[in-house]
Amino acid sequence: MICPLCGTRRARRGCPALSKQICAVCCGTKRLTQIQCPSDCAYLASAREHPPAAAIRQQQRDVGLLAQFMRDFNQRQSQLFFLMATFLARYEPLELQPLIDDDVREAAAALAATLETASRGVIYEHRPASLSAERLMSALKPLLAEAGKGAGSSFERDAGVVLRRVEEAAREARALEPDNRRVLLDVIGRVMTRTPADEGAAQPTSEPRLIVP
Repeated sequence: MICPLCGTRRARRGCPALSKQICAVCCGTKRLTQIQCPSDCAYLASAREHPPAAAIRQQQRDVGLLAQFMRDFNQRQSQLFFLMATFLARYEPLELQPLIDDDVREAAAALAATLETASRGVIYEHRPASLSAERLMSALKPLLAEAGKGAGSSFERDAGVVLRRVEEAAREARALEPDNRRVLLDVIGRVMTRTPADEGAAQPTSEPRLIVP
């Protein structure tokens, strides 16, 4: 049987999330990013307990990349970045409109421009080009509004800085792997894990919780 995800390799692992047989490579590389693995998955538990050297190197690259994107942030900007990263890791787009890095870049740029325009006393909502990016921006707005309650204009300035950095991160990440349209989202998905206790919460975390492929 051929793996239904890659269409090339033999399917040798039973995936409880997909109820299908998939190959070991897709199991390892798509785990908790494109496949929402249940907490009792034996392959997930084994990978967490016995990470291979390649997985450890991947962790180090992922964390190093996010650290680069967070360079020179103050404390609130760092918290906002993690808040947005946690949100993106949990975000579930419509089934036929999967999210890609370009959508993240467009949504972040439009929302940043809206905040920057408002800081000059002009109320104007900038809108991204794609429908997926517009839906993402609409979902991010109440998240930031809740986080910035009572914080005043300084919060909007910090949020604008972070959104511009997210825009930059999406562009730079794509340059690292031109053929992958989800480089940044995959990195965030690997670093910011989802756990049952976290469901329903969108709070900034003090440090990333790593998972391994």
